[in-house]
Amino acid sequence: MDQNIIKEEIREYIKKSIIKDESSVIENDTPLISGGIIDSISTLKMVDFIEKKYSIEFQPHEVDRENLNSVDLIAQFILSKK
Repeated sequence: MDQNIIKEEIREYIKKSIIKDESSVIENDTPLISGGIIDSISTLKMVDFIEKKYSIEFQPHEVDRENLNSVDLIAQFILSKK
């Protein structure tokens, strides 16, 4: 599983499904939760997307800023679960 492909897929999901603006620029280190780009409902939707897309399961304590605040962190988390 390639980390760069995961990052691109996550960025595309955020642009299409959360902010609904494909022209937006989301960098790998853009703060998603602390920057207000995604809220709690969007976070849960993204977790659902990630679980289905990558066949992983989040534990309740893993749904937090430490794992989901940037594309880099999300990709690292996904790879750690594989």
